[in-house]
Amino acid sequence: MAMAALRREGRRIAAPIISPRPINPLRSSIVPSEDQSFLGVRSVSTQIVRNRMKSVKNIQKITKAMKMVAASKLRAIQSKTENSRGLWQPFTALLGDLPSVDVKKTVVVTISSDKGLCGGINSTSVKVSRGLKKLNSGPDKESKYVIVGEKAKAQLVRDSKNDIELALTELQKNPLNYTQVAVLADDILKNVEYDALRIVYNKFQSVVSFIPSVSTILSPEIVERESEAGGQLGELDSYEVEGAETKSEVLQNLTEFQFSCVMFNAVLENACSEQGARMSAMDSSSRNAGEMLDRLTLTYNRTRQATITTELIEIISGASALEG
Repeated sequence: MAMAALRREGRRIAAPIISPRPINPLRSSIVPSEDQSFLGVRSVSTQIVRNRMKSVKNIQKITKAMKMVAASKLRAIQSKTENSRGLWQPFTALLGDLPSVDVKKTVVVTISSDKGLCGGINSTSVKVSRGLKKLNSGPDKESKYVIVGEKAKAQLVRDSKNDIELALTELQKNPLNYTQVAVLADDILKNVEYDALRIVYNKFQSVVSFIPSVSTILSPEIVERESEAGGQLGELDSYEVEGAETKSEVLQNLTEFQFSCVMFNAVLENACSEQGARMSAMDSSSRNAGEMLDRLTLTYNRTRQATITTELIEIISGASALEG
């Protein structure tokens, strides 16, 4: 009887040794309530790592989906871009492209995207535009901005708000076509006074390559002045104008048509470069997410293994204390 009573007392004394540890109130918001009865304090780190792994997986799924969407849009717009290059080349052969012409009123037309996550194409366009404005500014010169796209507007409005003549956004909300861009070009010509329009855009080369480019459109008065002075535009006088239109009227029509064609090609080139840059950016993001997921998985496995080992050591220690 005495031995039986002693055994019962031993069970009562040993019971708290192998029972779960008291729960820390600070971890109640991290570990679910159903897990708090058997998880130790070390399980907080594994739960945080598990949540982080889940968020990284979700980000990786999003970046892969965005890459596929950009690839489909790139295929649709690339053929249009290549075909549009034949529109402005005859005008360049006739009216030339004179980036170094000296004029008093310069308007820098900066073409950018409305959405981000496409690498550094917008920052490159803004940087080139700022350089052109600085080169064409002076005591007797005036330089202004016309912005196409939300991203260039957000950057240039910080330090050049008073120099922005016109800002147009949401151009790519609908599929791009010549009629849409021609209306845009007509709005620019009606609202802006200029001697030279310098269009800044990114010319598409490949999925991973684009070239910042500048196209110069001169006003009819400057074209006539340059043709009379000879040089590259001196051959204009060799053409005969048929009909009742004068030479100035013909030059007016030609420069307006040239501007709409160059704008159409520039918008398409920039949109194509945008999708290619977005593909590259999303591909890099997916790879980075995969590498981070591998590191988190390794950390999770090591932490979980350390927790299990610690629990086993405590159980064995408790059993040894009972036997002793």
